[in-house]
Amino acid sequence: MKVLVPVLSLLALAGCITMTGNYEVSAHDESGKALSNGKFLASGSGIYTVRNSLCSVYPKAIVTIRDVETDQELEGESPYHCR
Repeated sequence: MKVLVPVLSLLALAGCITMTGNYEVSAHDESGKALSNGKFLASGSGIYTVRNSLCSVYPKAIVTIRDVETDQELEGESPYHCR
């Protein structure tokens, strides 16, 4: 029972930091040339699926994630350098 309360508290906090919003995800090389033919839309934490997919196809890419509404890059996540 003593362990249950901290675990439930952590789960509740994790729900508070869940990402929301719509994002445009694109990939380019170091010179700025677009690597994919289009831009991808992702909602919330779906950005990680799109980002990881782009990195699988373009291992040296730089992935940019922009908020669709504000056209601002997602702080802390963009730009992302694939390895």
